[in-house]
Amino acid sequence: MNKKTLVLGVSLKSNRYSNYAVQRLIANKFEVVAFGLKKGKVSEVEIDTRLLPYEAIHTITLYLNPKRQKEYYNYIISLNPKRVIFNPGTENPELYKKLKENNIDFEVACTLVLLSTNQY
Repeated sequence: MNKKTLVLGVSLKSNRYSNYAVQRLIANKFEVVAFGLKKGKVSEVEIDTRLLPYEAIHTITLYLNPKRQKEYYNYIISLNPKRVIFNPGTENPELYKKLKENNIDFEVACTLVLLSTNQY
């Protein structure tokens, strides 16, 4: 099953984990969409700078610190993903609560580790 993934908070800088996550997801044959503050490409994925109403998002993997996440709460919930992954540094009990209230699963994990151990 292809777990279409939104990487939220992707960076164009190749040394950032969000950038590497896009590359690893593509290498593992996942369909990827990406949102970031700067337009550009990571691998073959265009980074969107507008919040688009993506269809059939299975997973949102977060690369935004908790303060930056606040403005995206409603957007994340509106996409109705199956799960949200809180990568290291993105842990946010306030958002956990909102996700639970909307029956959206979440996990505190590292996308790169999940991919490398075939647990994604």
